[in-house]
Amino acid sequence: MALAEAPDTAAAERASGSSFYNAMRILPRAQREAMFEIYSFCRQVDDIADSSGPRGQRREQLDRWRADIDALYAGRSVPRTLGLVAPVRDFGLRREDFHAVIDGMEMDVVGDIRAPDDATLDTYCNCVASAVGRLSVRIFGMEEQDGIALAHHLGRALQLTNILRDLDEDAALGRLYLPAEGLREAGIAAADPAVVLTSPGLDEVCARLVARARTHFAHADEIMARNPRRRVRAPRIMGEAYRLILGSLVARGWSHPRRPIRLPRSRLLWIIMRHAVI
Repeated sequence: MALAEAPDTAAAERASGSSFYNAMRILPRAQREAMFEIYSFCRQVDDIADSSGPRGQRREQLDRWRADIDALYAGRSVPRTLGLVAPVRDFGLRREDFHAVIDGMEMDVVGDIRAPDDATLDTYCNCVASAVGRLSVRIFGMEEQDGIALAHHLGRALQLTNILRDLDEDAALGRLYLPAEGLREAGIAAADPAVVLTSPGLDEVCARLVARARTHFAHADEIMARNPRRRVRAPRIMGEAYRLILGSLVARGWSHPRRPIRLPRSRLLWIIMRHAVI
């Protein structure tokens, strides 16, 4: 089965080059275009959170996005939300999930996150990952209860993997998402990324987060196994790809220097093709 051609839109262009882009190309056109629009929204608010502009200015930009989402649901779209009109209408996407994504980005803007407690970390993962999952499973056509459960578990599994993969990249921004409880249990009293990432207890902290991610992956697998294959093709691709990244991180280890881990494009395409044929 050949991969479908992506539409020539700004949303698709923002997604191009990402593993997300390739995974979504197997979807039917309406679903594919809707997912590109979701990605575009997430990319734009994430760029605000990660920019170097003044915090007050970035919060204002996120507030404008909140207002634009509210206007969208009131039938008053602005140019940058026009692409979301059809997905919201056709798939019943919920306003609170868009707001949750923005709230998660704001957590990075209010102050650099450093060693959050477990509850704060879980809230962050819910906002920046599982909320995106809740939007996505509606587009995939999953039943409500299983869709929300899958978004909960797979979203957290993917985000915890991202946190472990991006330790050094986040540290360069002054951020450290490793949980405070894990640091204390490993005997690390600091929250300074530079100190934590050179600590001999880092292996223990990361191992705990790996175990948490794997538990979420396992729950996600159980949910996908009882759902029609066509409806969970895209999340299966993302789950398999990120599980391989997590395994590569564990095999590499956590000691400095940490070489970057990226999934080879050929391996990703192999995963995609396995799920492209129903």
